[in-house]
Amino acid sequence: ARPRPRGPLAGAAVAVVLAALVVGGGLAIPTPTAGRPVTVAVVQGNVPRLGLDFLGQRRAVLDNHVRETRRLAEEVRAGRVPRPELVIWPENASDLDPFTEPDAYQAIDGAVRDIGVPVLVGALVETPDGKRIENRGIVWDPKTGPGNYYVKRHPVPFGEYLPFRDVLTKLIKRFERVPRDFVKGDRSGVMKLGPVTVGDVICFEVAYDKETRDSAPGDVMVVQTNNATYGETSLPPQQIAMSRLRAVEHGRAVLVAATSGISAIVAPDGRMIAESREFVPALQVAAVPARTSRTIADRLGALPEWALTVAALAAVAAALGPARRRRR
Repeated sequence: ARPRPRGPLAGAAVAVVLAALVVGGGLAIPTPTAGRPVTVAVVQGNVPRLGLDFLGQRRAVLDNHVRETRRLAEEVRAGRVPRPELVIWPENASDLDPFTEPDAYQAIDGAVRDIGVPVLVGALVETPDGKRIENRGIVWDPKTGPGNYYVKRHPVPFGEYLPFRDVLTKLIKRFERVPRDFVKGDRSGVMKLGPVTVGDVICFEVAYDKETRDSAPGDVMVVQTNNATYGETSLPPQQIAMSRLRAVEHGRAVLVAATSGISAIVAPDGRMIAESREFVPALQVAAVPARTSRTIADRLGALPEWALTVAALAAVAAALGPARRRRR
């Protein structure tokens, strides 16, 4: 009998072995969770209504987050919850530029002074020429006011900036909802916030390896997000799943602050410490470990991805080689 070609079987065997090594190796690596405890708070102020209409309710969204932060301060003074050492607001908590809108500045500053600890405020800020917008996470101190900030590095095309604006706005009137482009940030979101260093990413930057890897040097990771336009869909749970993955990948607690949910506090091993419902005001207060050690994923970076890609291509080549020779 003619022997069967071994090329395809060998390629399949290599793929199976590699998959087993990846899965088994991951299970064999311990997930670190120890660290200096820090008490954190996540504020979910909620939005007036579901969908795109919330964009016309900017002051109401800001007022909701101010109100919840003041409620947190009352809970602390009453002894019902521990005093947090830092507070996280979501992306778009203030779509009113606090540097050009005095009322917005005073509202934010008053809430921060009331709670008495630094707050990471998600706000939209105009560029000096007024032509573009920065999507910022601003460190707001109760004594010194706004300070360091992170600008979102991955604005969403057709949502936060419009490619081929001159052409598309003439063809599709809906794009008038994006009157100005968002600026791309040029540095990571690693910043001092109270007693710790946080690594901030905004919205679906949590899906990008580079942005999250650049933020991993923070003691705690933060995801500021606004999911109001996608409420009650599969998107908010998907984002939480990504945040849990990043927690395990980098060995960091992850604080997810969403305007309308789902907000969450995730332990470094991916466990859910707290989780909110959607479209309700919510406060979350918990102690999480502030960690400085690096994981294997931090050290290796993108190397495993490239190695697996090369191995997959090699397996395909091994499988196709004998078939080509037989055709000759």
